[in-house]
Amino acid sequence: MAVKDRDRFSTATRLRLLGEQTAARVYRSQTRRQARRSRLTGRAALLALVLCSLIVALAYPMRQYVSQRAEIADMEHRQEQARQRVEQLRDLKARWQDDAYAQQQIRQRLHYVMPGETGYIVIDPDAVERSRTNRATAARPWYTSIWDGIDRSDALEKPGR
Repeated sequence: MAVKDRDRFSTATRLRLLGEQTAARVYRSQTRRQARRSRLTGRAALLALVLCSLIVALAYPMRQYVSQRAEIADMEHRQEQARQRVEQLRDLKARWQDDAYAQQQIRQRLHYVMPGETGYIVIDPDAVERSRTNRATAARPWYTSIWDGIDRSDALEKPGR
């Protein structure tokens, strides 16, 4: 027994046991890494392939769906505007059915007066001047107006240089 105990505590025995334990740990960790690496890589590749396939398969239909929803929203907006315009025109038609409104519009727009009334038209002096200048330019050919405009723009640029 003494030889066994002595053998158990010897340096050579300790080193041998330590080497065996270390080798066993290294072997276990390598097999774990290899098992994890191969199992994880295969699953990850398959998952990535499936996800990419789904994304590619669903990309075009999703784009179509989104564009169609935008078209629908635009058409609904236009339809609402058309409804509002129809309602405005119905209101205007109903107003024109009223004789008092029609008479008011005729008097205002066409300057009609009722029998026994005196009609006056006030002329704005600025409007008369503007109409005179318009008549003068209307009597000239169109190309002279263009040349006058070019000459005026050149005259404006020269003093600023």
